[in-house]
Amino acid sequence: MPHPIHILERYWNHTSFRPLQEDIINAVLENNDTFVLLPTGGGKSICFQIPALIKDGICIVISPLIALMKDQVNRLKEKGIKAMAITSGISYSELDTRLDNCIYGNYKFLYLSPERLQQDIVQQRISQMNVNLIAVDEAHCISQWGNDFRPAYKNIGLLRELQPSANVIALTATAKPKVVEDTMDALDFIAPKLFKASFKRPNISYQVLHSEDKLYGLEQQLKLHKGASIIYVRSRKACVEVHNYLEGKAFRSTFFHGGIPTKDKQQRLEQWMHNQVDIIVATTAFGMGIDKPDVKTVIHINLPESLESYYQEAGRAGRNDDNAYAILLTNASDEQALKNQFIKSLPSIDEIKLVYRKLCNFFQISYGEGELTTHRFNFSDFCKAYDFKSNKTYNTLQLLDRNSIIKLSQQFNYKTKLQFIVSNSGLFSYLDTHKQYGHLVKTILRTSGGIFEHQLAINLTLIADKSATDEKQVITMLRQLQQDGIVEFLFSNTDSEIIFLQPREDEKTINRIRHVVEQQQQLKQAQVNAVLEYIGNTSDCKQSQLLKYFGERPDEDCGICSVCVTTQDSSHNISDKNIREHIISVLKTEVKNSRQLVEELPYKRERVLEVLKQLLEHDIVIMASANTYKLKHR
Repeated sequence: MPHPIHILERYWNHTSFRPLQEDIINAVLENNDTFVLLPTGGGKSICFQIPALIKDGICIVISPLIALMKDQVNRLKEKGIKAMAITSGISYSELDTRLDNCIYGNYKFLYLSPERLQQDIVQQRISQMNVNLIAVDEAHCISQWGNDFRPAYKNIGLLRELQPSANVIALTATAKPKVVEDTMDALDFIAPKLFKASFKRPNISYQVLHSEDKLYGLEQQLKLHKGASIIYVRSRKACVEVHNYLEGKAFRSTFFHGGIPTKDKQQRLEQWMHNQVDIIVATTAFGMGIDKPDVKTVIHINLPESLESYYQEAGRAGRNDDNAYAILLTNASDEQALKNQFIKSLPSIDEIKLVYRKLCNFFQISYGEGELTTHRFNFSDFCKAYDFKSNKTYNTLQLLDRNSIIKLSQQFNYKTKLQFIVSNSGLFSYLDTHKQYGHLVKTILRTSGGIFEHQLAINLTLIADKSATDEKQVITMLRQLQQDGIVEFLFSNTDSEIIFLQPREDEKTINRIRHVVEQQQQLKQAQVNAVLEYIGNTSDCKQSQLLKYFGERPDEDCGICSVCVTTQDSSHNISDKNIREHIISVLKTEVKNSRQLVEELPYKRERVLEVLKQLLEHDIVIMASANTYKLKHR
């Protein structure tokens, strides 16, 4: 049996392991059931890949993330290791062939989603394989108390029946103690070995900074902390807008989101990875499986939905152990925006029942029927047919998907797509002689950032509503613009596919998942509250707050977060009273915005904004026009 270090050198070109990796690998090689809790960047995949390569047979890897599965399979193939992922969209005959290859083709890794384990053919073939290890990635998904609970993960226990001699390794980056215990119980661990790295990242300065003008705040932080940066935003449109703003300020920037063609994604990632650009603006899905050690700064412009996701995203900074910064920009409107997106958009049980019943009616599925039937699905038409609000309806469909009532596949090939293929000046020159298209074009430009640079999926219903035009007329006009060489327009009547996984039983169907749904919604409320408490707590060390959240007892304050720095500044330099008096003195003569106050006063930015907030709360200072401040009784 080769030594693990020889496998590491041969395939990964490293001569030493990271902390805990070798101990974990040895525990797995000794056939122990093993739970691994390593923070982002800790090198979890090596912990199951190396023992799987050493042992005879194939390793089955369960993962909920198709993109991550494909990325790991591609990396293994590049090393000359035989690996495959079975994802959605393949025919029965192809599935049959791939599973045969896993039995007879000397493959070392088979990546599966938990939903695949429900198929009889998959279970039958797994029972015939020489399985040397079962690896459960994102293992927290198996616990109903975990972030991103997926009931389909309960199917993983079936693997222990199909392959009773194979040991299991469960891996995750973020899990509270209750989740760890619940996960090991669900996977029927026997005498488990638990490896848990500290959540402490002593080189990262966690900062919560109040900024009414977030773009300006972003600019200041990037000037202050030069180096490779990730800017996290919530939407594709914001990706483009923030990138354009930074380019206009002479920063070397690019952007990355799911709507960009694969070739462009790879090119932009390479530019950032090799420091040809310093900054990548991205949606929060970016970063999984990407190990760039020299990220200096991770900045969130929007509040995260949970501290679990925030810790993972912030943890992409400073993996080389150099000083790094995880900065969360926040302002007065953030709390309500967070609640609107993640709490108010949660459907009630009655709303779930209504959407499910209407969905069955939409496809004319009779009571007791519909199991495993597939339907092309136009989400906009469905919402319009029953006057449903799109945000809450989409969340309901996602919830039905996560609980294995339906399978909702986003078929981006079917989406209606649009791109302007003339220059900005060429477009407006055309509109000078074709004024009838002006209102429609301007509506599209307002709702679709980056539509000159890329082919974007568009919502025809939204565009029709905002331009006060009939949807059929919008399609007619876009087709004419295509004929005139102004746009490239790919029209489709459907944007996704739905598979009904269970027969229609209306209330009975939903009542079976009622307890899980209610528990998950309570968890989501608790997670949002934890985020709000984190940004609102200005007295406790930020790193200590995170450690306590994950069940770890901090031994000391970090000394470098926004709270620690402000506390040191407050105790060693000047009091809030002095800063208050200085702000009042300035505002006696002229109204100012927060940026002007920060630039004019000789104190740390965080102290000025905190004292300004106190003055607002005590009604000494009030907001004037254009986000400026003035004394109430000036």
